[in-house]
Amino acid sequence: MPPLGGERLDDLRRIAEIGRVLRRAEPEEIVRTVMDSVPELSRCRAYGMWLRDAPRPDGHAGLDGALAALGDTEGPVPVPGEVWGWAFPLTGVEDCRGHLVVGADDEPAEEEVFRLRVLAEHAGAALATAQLLHENRQQAAELRDVDDLLAQTTEALCESLQKLERQTAIRQRLSRVPASGDREVGIARAVHELTGLPVMAEDRFGNVLAAAGSVPDNAERCTPRHRDELLDRARRAGQPVRDRGRLVAVAQPRDGVVGVLALVDPEERAGPSDVLALEQGAMMLAIELAHRSGLAEAEQRLGQDLVDDILTGGDVERTAVRAAALGADLHRPHRVVAVRGLATVTPDEIAEAVAAAARALDAGPLVGRRNGLGVLLAHRPLLWPRQGRWNRLHEAITRHLGSSAVALGIGLGCEAPADFPRSWEQAQRALAIRCRSRAPEGVTAYEDLGLYRVLNTGDPEVAAFVNEWLGVLLAYDKQHRTDLVSTLAAYLDCGGSYDEAAAALAVHRSTLRYRLQRIREVSGHDLADPEQRLNLHVATRAWTIGTGGA
Repeated sequence: MPPLGGERLDDLRRIAEIGRVLRRAEPEEIVRTVMDSVPELSRCRAYGMWLRDAPRPDGHAGLDGALAALGDTEGPVPVPGEVWGWAFPLTGVEDCRGHLVVGADDEPAEEEVFRLRVLAEHAGAALATAQLLHENRQQAAELRDVDDLLAQTTEALCESLQKLERQTAIRQRLSRVPASGDREVGIARAVHELTGLPVMAEDRFGNVLAAAGSVPDNAERCTPRHRDELLDRARRAGQPVRDRGRLVAVAQPRDGVVGVLALVDPEERAGPSDVLALEQGAMMLAIELAHRSGLAEAEQRLGQDLVDDILTGGDVERTAVRAAALGADLHRPHRVVAVRGLATVTPDEIAEAVAAAARALDAGPLVGRRNGLGVLLAHRPLLWPRQGRWNRLHEAITRHLGSSAVALGIGLGCEAPADFPRSWEQAQRALAIRCRSRAPEGVTAYEDLGLYRVLNTGDPEVAAFVNEWLGVLLAYDKQHRTDLVSTLAAYLDCGGSYDEAAAALAVHRSTLRYRLQRIREVSGHDLADPEQRLNLHVATRAWTIGTGGA
């Protein structure tokens, strides 16, 4: 090797500086720096760097073969367009990573070849370092990903553990709800203790079954339509929904909603754990209401058959024994109640409302349906306050239905099982008259019918009496499509008051006067004569209950 003169030392310093640059560079920058440094260190031109782990360019079969033959050594190679070509191995720490290929017009001096050899060694070391750094960065990134995943998994496990602990606490608290008694109250109290918010348990119609906490007393009851929309929205959501300051969860054991459990939360303070407690409470309420509904349905089926036999006057002793099995003593005072819905209410819904009202008022277990009506055989009626006795039953039924469009007819008392068919007929008669009155909503007891009790429209004498006094007017109404008989009935029911009769008929006073004048002209009756007024009043009453004309 030639002695190291000053010029050669300068070249080595320059190569060392290039090596320091290469050690901090990425692979692409290493290649570019080496290619640019070749003409600076020699008279050669850089043809390329052939890296073993990189794809080879096409059209260099001869060069590729020569490089393969060299292996990890240096030597001559054919370089297109050059007189002299040489390949320097890119030797790293442990292996050769390829070759630096250069060319020249003639063979360069030994110092130039030496400088290029050292440059190739620096390049090989830099490529090895860059590869190691790349692998280290990859490993570090993978470790960071593992750390992040571990942190996320740990956080998720902590959240799951907290949720599990919360679920366990909720279940333990709800499991302490008494297995008997008023379980709705126990469920409401448990959810209130778990959430700190007021709780309301309601049936599907919005009737409050139980409450816990500071529940507002003046809460406005929603309309049946709004209630149906709320239940449908909550059922489709599959989770509690907010409605008018409340968080509502449906109690839905199967397909049908049997009730709701609601948190009174106008400030929307309920968190995930509160929602979980509400959902668990709603599930428990669903089971309770479904169980109660199943028992009620079984009792209703048994009661329906029994009610039919009692009202048709079947085997008295046998029906008395069957009634006793359901907790009813037919030898104690009873009264038959007939119930009709005046709006779009099904007989099943009426029967369910009657059963709920009977349970609330302890009116007896004998409830059923007959002739499209709800039927209750009410026991112990004498224990109820006489003032408003039956109005309480009417209010309880309408409250359960969410509608006041209900009419009740009450038969006279039954002292023995044989009296029930009679009381049933009386209840139907009272109900029919109530439904045909100017105010069909409400209650009519048979003892309050007065004259209607003796007007049997099936009696030929009564029919002849009606025809005698109203026949001409009825024929006139039919021929001319007028309402003279209805007008006369309203006028007489109002005691001859023009103002009350006009209001009842929703007509002007002058219209009422005209109609009354036509009644006098067509019938020939003197409405001022007391005897004729009485007969006309009785006839219109008989016509009312016989035809439903009022």
